[in-house]
Amino acid sequence: MIIKPTLILDVEKCKTNIAKMYARAQKYNVTLRPHFKTHQSLEIGRWFKDIGVVKITVSSLEMAEYFSTDWNDITVAFPVNILEIETINTLAEKVQLNVLIESKETAQFLNKNLKYKINFFIKINIGNNRTGLAYSDAESIENILELTKDSAVLNFKGFLGHAGQTYACKGESEIIEAHKKSKSKLVRLKDIFKTRYPDLILSYGDTPSCSIAEDFLGIDEIRPGNFVFYDVMQLQIGACNVEDIAVAMACPIVAIHESRNEIVIYGGGIHFSKERIEDSQYGTIYGLIVQKDGNAWGNLIPGMYIKGLSQEHGIIKVPKSEINNYSIGDVLLVLPVHSCMTANLMKTYLTTKNDIIKMFDHLNN
Repeated sequence: MIIKPTLILDVEKCKTNIAKMYARAQKYNVTLRPHFKTHQSLEIGRWFKDIGVVKITVSSLEMAEYFSTDWNDITVAFPVNILEIETINTLAEKVQLNVLIESKETAQFLNKNLKYKINFFIKINIGNNRTGLAYSDAESIENILELTKDSAVLNFKGFLGHAGQTYACKGESEIIEAHKKSKSKLVRLKDIFKTRYPDLILSYGDTPSCSIAEDFLGIDEIRPGNFVFYDVMQLQIGACNVEDIAVAMACPIVAIHESRNEIVIYGGGIHFSKERIEDSQYGTIYGLIVQKDGNAWGNLIPGMYIKGLSQEHGIIKVPKSEINNYSIGDVLLVLPVHSCMTANLMKTYLTTKNDIIKMFDHLNN
């Protein structure tokens, strides 16, 4: 019985999403190295292994340690934090560790302090403008390559980029245009350096591009993560359909304000995060409400959405025609705006088969 905010996982939808992305990778002749920061679960990770995935991506060294019990080829898709050198060496001793470098200072430190050989990618900014070197910054790229060319512990693997700007897209055409521009920057680098480094690879990833685009020529591996669950943000972008969304938050109703056409749920920012989307009709949305369908869920309920979040409260806007259909103590199902953030906060899944799946928890690992 659900008595408090609970993250529900539809196992079949999740496995279908995994199978579809794996099939896309095979179709376009790229390796699928999925990002596990979305689900953060050894059990869900094994669903990937069951269909043939052998390499993964994570977002922290702690997460790499957690998954190292099951996986031996792990990319940490976050710029190296040199203060964690002891953890890097511990991991490098037991798995094939791949890290991101974007400065000669980091390369120098690793070259001096690593005890075991690791692979590294040079992180390239391909439009997201979060971090990484400009693809045209030949001097910085050459400095890193010159510094590591004779290294016994640093092996240049290739160039890595994340087209995070696709998260601002609306619709397939915008996603494809952003993908085309991002991919071209990486491919240009490959053309420049492939004579000197014939084995270099291009690692590319974001869920919208990997879900929609059809041209991956020149790319060697893709690293989408959110696709395992999808969410309201991906729905708005155009990367998925509502029936692809594999997680929903179950939240008890604690108050009903009929005069305002609002319901208060037990489920706030500490459960959903405060990620939001802007809708032309309804304004700011923090989650969409779906119809219950047995232990799972079905269609969206039109005009019903989370309009505001505080720490524990969620305020649901309800059409006047719907308000009398609900009672205090009922449980609503909410599709999260950003499933990665919601899962990270909840740390546990209740499956539609009534099983409990635990996640990585850096406080207890």
